[in-house]
Amino acid sequence: MKKGIYILPNGLTLCGMFFGFYAALAAIKGDFVRAAWAILIASLFDGLDGWVARLTNTTTKFGLELDSLSDVIAFGIAPAILVYTWTLEPFGRVGAAASFLYVACGALRLARYNIQMVSTEKLSFSGLPIPGAAIVIATIVIFYHTFYETPPERSILVLVLTIMLSLFMISTLRFHGAKEIDFRKRKPFWVLVFLVIIIFFIMLHPPTALFFFAIAYLLWGIIENIYILYTKRRIKRQLKNERHETDKNI
Repeated sequence: MKKGIYILPNGLTLCGMFFGFYAALAAIKGDFVRAAWAILIASLFDGLDGWVARLTNTTTKFGLELDSLSDVIAFGIAPAILVYTWTLEPFGRVGAAASFLYVACGALRLARYNIQMVSTEKLSFSGLPIPGAAIVIATIVIFYHTFYETPPERSILVLVLTIMLSLFMISTLRFHGAKEIDFRKRKPFWVLVFLVIIIFFIMLHPPTALFFFAIAYLLWGIIENIYILYTKRRIKRQLKNERHETDKNI
């Protein structure tokens, strides 16, 4: 701290924190769509601050801690307030408990990630990243309000989804993230084409496209982990059968 701090990456982190705070205020006032868009904007700043810090070699312990605090506000507290005021409040204590579970699991996920940053964390994430969970909630709200004006009352589906997202964050399931992409290296031409296709669909109808991409990311992580579990069990059975055959021959 005596040597100073880097303004650019930490300033981007504070911008993300601001939009998370704004999202919470908007949700309390009942402006759910604006709150959801604020969470999505916060996710952009969350991606930018880490990317800028790595690109400019300005990653510091202070920046990592500030980023975690920002994530708790923008992707923990703000989405929890949004989903609670949007549709979980009529559930009473159950809705409040589900919202708190989301915040608590998000905080635990961030604490575990900070420890694994210097130990076992690989390029892929262990557990659903908290920005990913927040984006799922935000895109659902935006997508819903493209067809309906009033929020849903006592949506059991959203209640179950909130609990599932909470458990996915503290799980050991593998999810991918943007940090796996090294922008300093050359990529195949089809990557640029794929990016153009994504922009095309977003321009056609942003709420539907963003909702589809968020749900696709979640489902892809679930399917991939099911496949990994199936592969591990199949290899384990093969090794067991081979040992059994070897023992019989002996």
